[in-house]
Amino acid sequence: MDAESQAEHLKAYGITYWTLERQMKAKWLLNYRGGSFLLPDAADIRKECQIRGVSFEVISDAQANSILEEISSPSQNMEAVVLEKAPKVAVYSPKGNQPWDDAVTMVLTYAEIPYETVYDEEVLSDQLLLFDWLHLHHEDFTGQYGKFYRNYRAAPWYIENKRSAEALATKLGYSKVSESKRDVALKIRDYVIGGGFMFAMCSATDSFDIALAAEDVDICEPMFDGDSSDSGYQSKLDFSKSFAFKDFTLERSPMVYEFSSIDMTTKRSVKKEIDYFSLMDYSAKWDPIPCMLVQNHTALVKGFMGQTTSFQRDQVKSNVLVMGELKTNGEARYIHGIRGKGFFTFYGGHDPEDYQHRVGDAKTELALHPNSPGYRLILNNVLFPAAKKKKQKT
Repeated sequence: MDAESQAEHLKAYGITYWTLERQMKAKWLLNYRGGSFLLPDAADIRKECQIRGVSFEVISDAQANSILEEISSPSQNMEAVVLEKAPKVAVYSPKGNQPWDDAVTMVLTYAEIPYETVYDEEVLSDQLLLFDWLHLHHEDFTGQYGKFYRNYRAAPWYIENKRSAEALATKLGYSKVSESKRDVALKIRDYVIGGGFMFAMCSATDSFDIALAAEDVDICEPMFDGDSSDSGYQSKLDFSKSFAFKDFTLERSPMVYEFSSIDMTTKRSVKKEIDYFSLMDYSAKWDPIPCMLVQNHTALVKGFMGQTTSFQRDQVKSNVLVMGELKTNGEARYIHGIRGKGFFTFYGGHDPEDYQHRVGDAKTELALHPNSPGYRLILNNVLFPAAKKKKQKT
């Protein structure tokens, strides 16, 4: 999985998942040649690699043992992690959304990793318990319809999305969309606390945390929910309830395309040509979890924009790991934390290979980006639940 030897980095994850689906174990060789996978030597695996265009090397048992011996050496920042079971994957996304509306569904489809779509009805009926891994589509959990009001309130798609959301909330027994989204966020919180793994991108990151912090507070203006917001709602936020962020200030104006001070989109002044963020380096033997999540064939990843592009570093909680950052402006791009028995990862931006995706833009053709470092980070998270669990230190 290094830069020089792998023709299809993204599809290699699909091959590993395919192997696990067939009740065969694999090993993830952390920091060995870009985070390579050691798979059983079976004819059907070789054939599947050839069909999908994935580069592979056939090695003897002696060679494999030699590699594992090298990795186990205390002098090497490497580790071999056993992958045991293909995780069952869910994508939280509105019914009818096209797969190319979201980077995660695009890369899952490209890598040929199966997933199921869930939304509010499934979440509120506790169906998340059926899944090992959950991705949050670019959702607004605050009930403000993505803060698209200023530019798109007269657009047919905005009007239809608002109508559809209100109809679903009514069907579920709620008088307001903000109330149904709050309860959905709380169910997702409980899923993570109970041991689930949640991965969110773009506006699903900060809007999820805002919804948790504002659990008992009305932060929506009348054009969103039909009544006034609570007076002084900023002072009523409870940051102890949020997963990743603290001390943020909400954007009160419905005319501003922004949720809060968490996001760095309008604060950053980085030219596209030099917009790269660096991945942190972790001890593979002592910190295998973040080490898994940053496996890549490069330590420098091309930046990309989104409604939530990145996170204000001083508003990230101290117990949350910043795994990718742009140091020059105090910007966190890729963060990870533990909540209860489960884990969460937040990844800023919309599409790793579309620098500034806009409403209505054409989808990204991943066949043109088979070695995308930005997309590899997503797939690291997909495979993470497959890793053999070690007891956490207390």
